[in-house]
Amino acid sequence: MSPKTPKSDEIQFVDASAWVAPSAQLYGRIHIEAEASIWHNAVLRAECEHIQIGRMTNVQDFVMVHVGFDHATKIGDFCSIAHHATVHGCTIGDHCLIGINTVIMDGAVIGAGSIVAGGAMVTEGKVFPANSVIAGVPAKKIADRSSARANRLNAWVYHRNAEAYRRGDHRVWSGPEHQAWLAAKTAEIETDDDL
Repeated sequence: MSPKTPKSDEIQFVDASAWVAPSAQLYGRIHIEAEASIWHNAVLRAECEHIQIGRMTNVQDFVMVHVGFDHATKIGDFCSIAHHATVHGCTIGDHCLIGINTVIMDGAVIGAGSIVAGGAMVTEGKVFPANSVIAGVPAKKIADRSSARANRLNAWVYHRNAEAYRRGDHRVWSGPEHQAWLAAKTAEIETDDDL
């Protein structure tokens, strides 16, 4: 996982290439890496500990990212944290997809290349290895599968969308240009040339 722990004198760092929606709210010690995106009405709060958001990671609309009293929140590179998820004092490895309305609690660890299904509830201290498919309430591993490439594609799509939003273009996912870009990026990811 590449995000760096913020320096003790650095309250917030947002890389210049990252995009933060005007309605997103960031409070406390937060470190956001290059080309990440924080979407509309997301809230990131770190009154104690700290929050790390990795490179090319997207934190989608209405996501709540908070810290535990004894646990920082660390999200790796090329992750997608989908709408209305709550990520609380946990660690998410690189190339993960966290589904809509998922809750991940203090001390939990999601291994790299994993998917957490929408609506799952990952309880305190639960640790899942890399390449897990995780679902349910409480969440359990239901399969072993590397989803890293599919998850990276999702992150690239959100990165392209964030660049469009920066320009005021809210329709970048439609039309033949997007389809051509998507086909080219998919081929690039299949050989890991996107890394």
